[in-house]
Amino acid sequence: MRDINRIILHCTATKEGAYVDVETITKWHKARQFSDIGYHYVIYLDGSINKGRKICTQGAHVRGENKDSIGVAYVGGLDEKGKAKDTMNVKQEMAFVRIVDSLRMVLGDLSIHGHNEYSKKTCPNFIVQDKFKFLKL
Repeated sequence: MRDINRIILHCTATKEGAYVDVETITKWHKARQFSDIGYHYVIYLDGSINKGRKICTQGAHVRGENKDSIGVAYVGGLDEKGKAKDTMNVKQEMAFVRIVDSLRMVLGDLSIHGHNEYSKKTCPNFIVQDKFKFLKL
């Protein structure tokens, strides 16, 4: 098992309410020459948590930051015009809390971050530490 110290949250950069699944994201990522989906988990609109890449395998979700992290993406992140927006619904928020709690039980004190902390992208289109401040260590 690799050393894992943090969870990095992403959005799928899809319009609010649009259905996207792991298979679709895998196709997008393989088209970009990834070996598989870049995320370890994807949170669907209904709050279900779906497996992507195995956590024992390094992800492909933040350039230069994948070695010690787990990538989680929620479906959404754009408004109806395609502009960046926090579209994470309550079910998805609750699912993120569940996955953070579960991963911390197994892997220890993992910090949480947004993709936007490591790049010029706005993804996940909010500040993770503000929205989920109650999850801080």
